[in-house]
Amino acid sequence: MNAAVLVERNVMIYKHTWYVLLAEIFEPVLYLLSVGVGIGVLVGTVTDVPNGTPIRYAAFVAPALLATAAMNGAMNETTFLMYGKLKTDRTYESMLATPLSERDIALGEIGWAVLRGTIVSTAFLAVVAALGLVTSPWAILVVPGAALIAFAFATAGVVVVTYLRDWQDMQYIQLFMLPMFLFATTFYPLSVYPRPIQIVVQCLPLYQSIELLRNPALGVLSVKVLVAVVYLAVMGALCLRLAVRRLGATLAG
Repeated sequence: MNAAVLVERNVMIYKHTWYVLLAEIFEPVLYLLSVGVGIGVLVGTVTDVPNGTPIRYAAFVAPALLATAAMNGAMNETTFLMYGKLKTDRTYESMLATPLSERDIALGEIGWAVLRGTIVSTAFLAVVAALGLVTSPWAILVVPGAALIAFAFATAGVVVVTYLRDWQDMQYIQLFMLPMFLFATTFYPLSVYPRPIQIVVQCLPLYQSIELLRNPALGVLSVKVLVAVVYLAVMGALCLRLAVRRLGATLAG
């Protein structure tokens, strides 16, 4: 498959720029230590959790930061970095002179973004485990869960990047991503909101991503996990179809 060639190209590039991935791992670690562990000393335990057993605040926050790491890893690749290839460096124009098609480019970039998001999340999971915050063997499901999260956000990122007009438009992405990170139950349970706000929060893709990882991380396999899987799979499938069409039109134009 031609798209695999593009994934291989990115792997070769990141062999020499591995510190970029290290920085993405370092960011959630800082959040975990400062908020999860630091503020966690003041918070104590969280009782409104999927398994109903009070847990340390750091153990509550860690799965949410895992989901965020997968999201950011995928989105950074398919928005900021892909925009440079698309608009500034014109990398894809030279690729189209080879047997690669617009579809191959879209699938290749999405495939690498999924791999990147999964690598970042898996490395962060190792840090979480080293800190003693893994409370269930079901936490192993975090790895495929992170891959699904990365897929959903990578496809969405490719769609978004085709609408960007210049570098300043990147601020609109952050205008959506940052509030979602803060309010999608990353740092406190859904019950803190009134019911109308809860419904809005539950519709956010990061909320569903956090549910997908937090439940198995705490040893709970409930219907919420299935709902999150369906939500993210449908989101990824719809965005994938649109991404291939939009990228093709953008490159053709």
